[in-house]
Amino acid sequence: MKDYIYWHLPGFSVFRDLNATIIDLIREYPNSFNDNYRVGSVYGTFPGAIWNGGRTVLGFCPKNEIEYTLKLFNGKHVPVRFTWTNPLIEEKHCNDTFCNLVMNLANTGDNQVLVNTQVLEDYLREHYPNFKYISSTTKRIKDPALLHKELEKDYFMVVLDYDMNHNKEVLESLRPVADRVEILVDEICFPDCPKRLDHYKDEARKQLYFEVAKPFACPNRQEKKSFEDCKNKPAFISKDQMQEYIDMGFRNFKLVGRGLPQSLVIDSYLYYLVKDGEEDFIYGQLSKRLAEIAAKRQAARRR
Repeated sequence: MKDYIYWHLPGFSVFRDLNATIIDLIREYPNSFNDNYRVGSVYGTFPGAIWNGGRTVLGFCPKNEIEYTLKLFNGKHVPVRFTWTNPLIEEKHCNDTFCNLVMNLANTGDNQVLVNTQVLEDYLREHYPNFKYISSTTKRIKDPALLHKELEKDYFMVVLDYDMNHNKEVLESLRPVADRVEILVDEICFPDCPKRLDHYKDEARKQLYFEVAKPFACPNRQEKKSFEDCKNKPAFISKDQMQEYIDMGFRNFKLVGRGLPQSLVIDSYLYYLVKDGEEDFIYGQLSKRLAEIAAKRQAARRR
């Protein structure tokens, strides 16, 4: 059996067409993609879910859209992973009608949940035991001892804090459990950011109360973001470094993208997933198919 490397892609809702298309292309043109690379999950939220954390995603998503999205990815044997990581969730929020509707529709045994707060995790495990539960990077576990304690718990995986991406001592200590550690390879945030937890809470309030006010006051805020910005950050893991992590036993890697431009996400897919020299071909296929999907959707609206 091949030892696959799994990539976890952002925005199953906002980048639905992009992610579904890249999954198809990996299967149709395996020689254009790096050997043994697979999509391990698509993560994110449906608009308007108050349990969502990390990024604010307001709006409304009807039931038929939820069902279609779940069927689309599960039909391709790719789990949908919910970012239920809002750090301000209290017991009173656990009975939210919309979020429970989403969980019931996705309760097939195929899907996953990222968790942060204990109160929501306890509720979810009790009512939805068929999901795989993953400890989120939004917990900001930076103490190696606490990280190992987290890995002793009943989690399918634990997402490593990006500030540990190049900590050789920590990475070496994780070898025995490396297949249960997920690494965020292209974080765009600045290293050791002292305001990151406050930023998560700010996003959480906006999500919880359906209100986007002024941007979070971050001294490192950038209005225009690109994949080149990610590559210039100290936490970035280049494609040339990937084999070092694979040799240590790490098999799960995560790409950023929620709340970022689709162009940045596409650049990251081409950089990490596609073989050198095949980028133009895959980009062409991707552009063509996305255009076809958009044209069909527009034609359907005219009927």
